[in-house]
Amino acid sequence: MQILTGLMPWLQVVLATLLVAAILFQQSEEGLGSAFGGGASGGNWRVKRGLEKKVFVATIVLGILFVITNLLNLFF
Repeated sequence: MQILTGLMPWLQVVLATLLVAAILFQQSEEGLGSAFGGGASGGNWRVKRGLEKKVFVATIVLGILFVITNLLNLFF
C-alpha cells in the first residue's frame, strides 16, 4: 500500500499531461465563434474516422482513468 501512495501523485501527473495533450490534439471545426452560438455549420454532424476517432476514444479513457485515480487517492 505504501508503494501505491508514493506512486499515485506521479501517475496523476502523467495522466493529467496525457489528457491535456489528447484534448489539444482534437480537431476543432469552428473555433471560438461556436462557443457563443455562432458558426456557419448550422448543425452539420460529422463522423469521426481514423486517427480522429482514436484520439477521441483515448481522451475519454484518459478522463475516466484520471477520475478513478483521484477517487482512489481520496480513499487512500
